[in-house]
This record gives sequence, C-alpha cells and structure tokens, in this order.
Amino acid sequence: MHTTLRRTVTTVAVTAGLIGSSTMLSQAAPGDFPCAPGNSNPVNYCDAKVDQLVEVALADLRPTQPSLGHDEVFYKLGRYTLGKDAINKQFDDWCEDNGQKEAASVAPGARLSDPASFTCKVPVGAETPATIAKMKTAVVGPRGDLYLTDGHHSFSAYAETPGAGPDTRIRVRITGNLSDQNPAMFWQTMQQRGWTWLRNAADQPINPQQLPAELGLSHFGNDPYRAALYFARDIGYTQDGGPAFQEFYWGRWLRAQTDPALRPEGANIADHGAYLTLIRNIATAMVALDPNAVVSDGKTAGELGKLPAFDEKEFAKLAKPFTDEKPGKLAYLFAYK
Repeated sequence: MHTTLRRTVTTVAVTAGLIGSSTMLSQAAPGDFPCAPGNSNPVNYCDAKVDQLVEVALADLRPTQPSLGHDEVFYKLGRYTLGKDAINKQFDDWCEDNGQKEAASVAPGARLSDPASFTCKVPVGAETPATIAKMKTAVVGPRGDLYLTDGHHSFSAYAETPGAGPDTRIRVRITGNLSDQNPAMFWQTMQQRGWTWLRNAADQPINPQQLPAELGLSHFGNDPYRAALYFARDIGYTQDGGPAFQEFYWGRWLRAQTDPALRPEGANIADHGAYLTLIRNIATAMVALDPNAVVSDGKTAGELGKLPAFDEKEFAKLAKPFTDEKPGKLAYLFAYK
C-alpha cells in the first residue's frame, strides 16, 4: 500500500490568484449564505456550540492550511503499518484525538473504521478537561461547513491508513460558530483569530479559495520545513500551550536563517543520519534564542514553546534505529518510505 501511496502523492502547487476571487466573496451579503433555513448542504453543523464535542466523518472536514510536512504523515503511516507497539499506535492516537485518552483493548482484525472493534480507556461521556484538551478542533463556517483548525496531519494519516479512510468517524471540539457570516467575513475572522494558515509550501500567500477541499496527502503541498520541525518537537521546543500553526511560525523563522546546516534543502534528508544531524542543528539553534526574541509574525520564541535547553533524552529516542525494540520516529519514516 505504501509504495502505491508514495507514487500518487504529488506536491500541490498553490500560488496566489490561481483559483477564485476574493472580490466576488466580498460582494456577498450575509443572507446569501444562510445556515438555516433553506440550507442545501446535506451535511451541516449549523447548531454546533462552542466546546461541544461533535462526531464527524473525516470527509466532512474542510482544511484551513494548504500544506503538510509529508514526512510527519509518512512516519505515522510507518508506525501504523510496521509498528512494534503492543497495541497498534493508530488506536492510541485515535482514542486520544477522540477525547478518550488511549486504547484499552483491540480485537483481532480491528480497524479505525469500526469503533466497535476496539475500546478506549475513557468511555464516551466520562471525558475530563485533560482528555478533551488533547482533541483536535474545528470551526463552523458558512452553510454549516466544518473547518478543521488543528489535526491536519493526524487526520490525513487516518484518511490514508488501511482499515480507516475518509469515511472514518471521529469527534472534534468546536472552538467557534461563524455560520452566520458570509465567506468574506468568515475568512477575515479566521485570520484575525489565527484559525487559518494562508501561506503555501513555499511560504507564499494564498487566498482561501486555494485551500484543499479535503484531507489526504495528495491534496496538500509538501513543506519540508514543517516536517523537520515536527521531528524537533520536545527536543528544541514544546507544543504545550503553543498557538495554532505553531510549527509554521517556526518554519518562517527557519527559512530566514542563512546557515545551510539549518535548511532541509541543504541536507541529504534521504539519509537517516543526515536527517538526524539537521534536527540536532535546528533544535540547538532554537534553544539558543532569547525567550523574548521575535521569531515570526510578532510571536516570540517563548510564546512558541522554546525549551531552555536541548533535550538529549528526546533526541536519543528520535535517533533509535528500526532494529531497536522501540524505533525512533525517523526510523519508521525511512522504513515506510
């Protein structure tokens, strides 16, 4: 399966002005996009409230960013298809994303598309603030469409996983209901609140009409900076308490660095050792920053989760080869690719 997937994945080239016109949207009145009554959309979430946990099919979610770090998704697919975990990591990840902590039991032949084939440690209805905090988030937009604001990598991995796919169901936490706004107002609000990332894989601005229509690797551009920063997580920075699209802010900073040792295009990222060296270099540069140093878009290193020191223990975990009892993330990436 992974060979076929790798061959079909293409880099989505998105450049500003290619698709649609924001001018047409700005001329629309709020009543032109009613959520109810008269909504012709057969699947809508018009009535969803803030903090409500809503079950959806992956296919119902609309992306709010144009690119992914494809290598992060490849790592996840490697872990799900080649993993050495006692319980396949896909079930732990799904349970966590569903607000249910982690998997408790998994039947032979279990698959994500059949929630009856596995159980999670926290039953539905017994969620806690701590388990809910791990869930992915979404905003209700015009016509009651649901826009994913966190979880593009995880959910795209589920969409590509054998035994899952776009019809797989999962819950998201609603962080806003903007269904009373027309598209122009909606996207203005989304940008003001930091709920969308309108820059492509080359860090060039795009308009909302250039965003992918659905989840899945082939619909997103490949951003190698975003991928490298995923592997540097917990080594040079922490995601706890960080803003949405945190790695993309770090990516803008990384692109501005002149040292070729910090740039994916300057490293042989097809080689396990060279990729590890790149991650060490990036994380070392991150922790060397003053917490008040502006990284990008006015956000400081402290706001973006910079760690006080390089975490050697986490780096050692990342570096473990596939032959290890618990391989590192890069080992799964290379085993899958």
